[in-house]
Amino acid sequence: MTDSGISVRPAEHGDAERIADVFAGYVLASIATFVEEPPSASTWAERIAGARDRKLPFLVADLPEGHSSAPPGGLRVAGFAACAEFRPHAAYRYTVEDSVYIAPEATGQGLGGRLLTTLVEELTHTEMRQVVAVIATLPDTRHDTPSIVLHRRLGFEIVGRMPAVGYKRGQWVDTVLMQKDLRPGS
Repeated sequence: MTDSGISVRPAEHGDAERIADVFAGYVLASIATFVEEPPSASTWAERIAGARDRKLPFLVADLPEGHSSAPPGGLRVAGFAACAEFRPHAAYRYTVEDSVYIAPEATGQGLGGRLLTTLVEELTHTEMRQVVAVIATLPDTRHDTPSIVLHRRLGFEIVGRMPAVGYKRGQWVDTVLMQKDLRPGS
């Protein structure tokens, strides 16, 4: 998928280092993930390979050279979207949890929507039936987070809230659970 030179494509082994860099920013400076130690590039390479082995999408968005957020010299991964096992129990084998992360310099350009739209579309061609988003939010948040807005726009519904289930960066954090049926009516 391409728009203004931005492309969404399957992640490759060589993208692992940049994916690790993008995700590390969220780990170290936000509550968006409950991960507290950034995974290494080799861990991300294993996740990319694992997704490929399970025939699940793992996508990146590239910005071309000359784009306001791209470095000189060519394409740069500006974000990624992936899905992983929702829970380890066999009965959940047709349900995945999605993740979408955008590099700080590339936010506000619609990349999250492009990535999540493509991820959901590709999931409809797999044996998966449900996709779940577990979105961190502060307890006193009166407005939906950008992630909640994004997921709602793509047909996810809020199915629950778990108050104060995480503690990160010196504060208690809630999670909002959102779900999308990939095969409605079946």
